[in-house]
Amino acid sequence: MQLCKVQEILEAKVWTGTEKLEKEVYSACGCDLMSDVLAFAKEKIVLLTGLINLQVIRTAEMLDIKAIVFVRGKEPTSDMIDLAKERGIVLLSTGVPLYPACGLLYEAGLRG
Repeated sequence: MQLCKVQEILEAKVWTGTEKLEKEVYSACGCDLMSDVLAFAKEKIVLLTGLINLQVIRTAEMLDIKAIVFVRGKEPTSDMIDLAKERGIVLLSTGVPLYPACGLLYEAGLRG
């Protein structure tokens, strides 16, 4: 699924990477524990999380995660936006809670 479709489904705001919304992701990971993301994440995923700190960006960088969606109306800090831009990571935010957001993407064909 293209990131622009993820954005559309979740009615998400784009913070970084507008030019990369045509990139494909093959699955999603919904998690607030970055240790679980490190243990279970696969290639070319979109990470959905309510955690707002620089560790989220650093974890995404380590795993080559292409995009992060902040759920529950959370918004990234300016430090997070700057680091994501440097690392080429797309940042989105949505008002949808984590579990329903994952369900919407699953229902649209993006598997875990």
